[in-house]
Amino acid sequence: MGPDQTVEIMRKLLMEAMLLSSPLLVTACLVSLVVSLIQTLTSVQEQTLTAVPRLVVVFVVTVAVLPWMVHRLVGFTVHMFTHLHKYLG
Repeated sequence: MGPDQTVEIMRKLLMEAMLLSSPLLVTACLVSLVVSLIQTLTSVQEQTLTAVPRLVVVFVVTVAVLPWMVHRLVGFTVHMFTHLHKYLG
């Protein structure tokens, strides 16, 4: 396996990781933005108010997108194993 093939595998791996983590990261950012806006408008500066809604919403989104994430991950793994001979040989 040459350096070009190693870079290609790592590029695919990082792209898949970014794609799988993006729904959760975007959700956490949006919830944090909304909660911060509400805190600013109401002048309530409670620290638990920022963490609890974010945890709940990210958990709900995780449960909602988990089948898609597993399907993508299994497809990526099968693709890598079926094309392993291309990288090793």
